[in-house]
Amino acid sequence: MRTIFVLFDSLNRAALGAYGGTAVKTPNFDRFAARAVTFDSHYVGSLPCMPARRDMHGGRLNFTHRSWGPLEPFDNSFAEIMKRSGVYTHLITDHLHYFEDGGHGFHTRFSSYDFIRGQEYDPWVAMVKPPLDRIREKFDARHYNTEKPDKRLQHAINRETIVAEEDFPGPRCFASAFEFLDRNRTADDWFLMLECFDPHEPFHAPDRFKAAYETGYNGGVLDWPHYDRVTESPEEIAEIRANYAALVAMCDDYFGRLIDYMDEHDMWKDTCIVLSTDHGFLLSEHDWWGKCRMPYYDEVSHIPLMIHHPDHQQHAGTRRKHLTQTTDLMPTFMDIHGLDVPQEVTGRSVMPLLARDEAIRDAAVFGVFSGPIGVTDGAHALYHYPPDLSREGLSEYTLVANHMTAPFTIEELRTARLHPGFDFTKGVPVLAIEARRDAKRVPYNDGKGFDDLGTRLYDLQADPRQQAPIEDAAIAANLYRMMIDVLKVHDTPAEVYRWYELEAG
Repeated sequence: MRTIFVLFDSLNRAALGAYGGTAVKTPNFDRFAARAVTFDSHYVGSLPCMPARRDMHGGRLNFTHRSWGPLEPFDNSFAEIMKRSGVYTHLITDHLHYFEDGGHGFHTRFSSYDFIRGQEYDPWVAMVKPPLDRIREKFDARHYNTEKPDKRLQHAINRETIVAEEDFPGPRCFASAFEFLDRNRTADDWFLMLECFDPHEPFHAPDRFKAAYETGYNGGVLDWPHYDRVTESPEEIAEIRANYAALVAMCDDYFGRLIDYMDEHDMWKDTCIVLSTDHGFLLSEHDWWGKCRMPYYDEVSHIPLMIHHPDHQQHAGTRRKHLTQTTDLMPTFMDIHGLDVPQEVTGRSVMPLLARDEAIRDAAVFGVFSGPIGVTDGAHALYHYPPDLSREGLSEYTLVANHMTAPFTIEELRTARLHPGFDFTKGVPVLAIEARRDAKRVPYNDGKGFDDLGTRLYDLQADPRQQAPIEDAAIAANLYRMMIDVLKVHDTPAEVYRWYELEAG
């Protein structure tokens, strides 16, 4: 079997025509939906980027024990298991977070990898004296502050060398994928993970895609909204959303080239394609930009998943309503390649759903370490907040004490103690390090924490845009029961229940 896993970052479900989106033209994503099984109730697990990828590799939630961090030495990884089992695995990515302190250990699990430079604040282009005057003239200071240079300035510098369409990291990822396919499409037993940082912010797309979404705005570039409440004018909001739309359109165009390649080389009969994302992104809905700081509204937590499998071509164009989530990808990949699933995996293979729409889980639980916990049964969504998200009392359980862009501080490390192993550590003891309020973990790493606080319950069928929370004690109690059941399955530490004021039962 050959598998191509196409992972876009921040690809909103509502941006795709196959999911009812109309704001962006996505003929190629929609063309793929006609060949695939489309999952209508697919949800995130651990958030954001690297925690989501740890879920994907290991097939279980990790936010109950750990914030953003590397793959742990005891973690399972589908890529490594495949590699050891004779399946060649290759990663193509422009996701710079793999190459920071808090992201290492993922790409090295593959047989080989290709890192495409230049996304976001990737320290790629070395420029001692950047053209600050030109940058000030081009970019809006609210998104690119040259008076107090930060990571956004590095992105502006990188863009000095991204001129032609083929210079953009996304197109370069696909170019690398076609090189891999040209070299290996006649071979068997391989897994290609084609991972594109787009359409993650900054929303920078080639001119021909932006031209289709012109708004008439003539100010400085607005393409990198802060994860904060909306304060922009209607014209500025429209411009930011148009820049996102242009980037989605670019993703659609290049994904279409992969579909064309599959057609040209008759690969549909023996190659599986899985298309998904790690999370969504709020584009002014609920008066918010971004993710993680605010409740995990459907725009963030309810994500696309489409799968074409050559043994299920008779089900092309069909849809599945039952719940799936990110943790289910790892056992699905194992299933596709006929490999045993490690006992630590809590996700479920979605392969049975390709043939028939049957339940593989009762609920999906998701969240950010030390943030609210979300749970959905597909009909309702509950976001549970403890009385005080800023209080201490949690621990980070790890053998690789790194935050997103730096190691844990000496002050944090001084609190470390050796803790007996959990089920997912395979019995290996780990460090328990106090989760301090001043630690640089997401979303505190940008100086801001969680906001828009308060437990709330939504009826997703009567109120799909989540405009009006409801009160229903029976529904809430059932969701809490399912949440607790999932936390128990994940060997959640006792202090987590106390900290969230949840009854462990």
